[in-house]
Amino acid sequence: MAQIKITQVKSIIDSPAKQKLTIKALGLGKISKSVLVENTPQIVGMIRKVHHLVDIKEL
Repeated sequence: MAQIKITQVKSIIDSPAKQKLTIKALGLGKISKSVLVENTPQIVGMIRKVHHLVDIKEL
């Protein structure tokens, strides 16, 4: 399966609690932190919820 590189580009300070939890579940939490994850429907749904806080690159 293809992988996605997710990089947090904005702070979660003023974000709602659900978005903060989604960022933590993706393995992020600090600006400029990146993670590689598999491209699954669950991950895509999580990215949709926080798309304004992250940058996505498909590998």
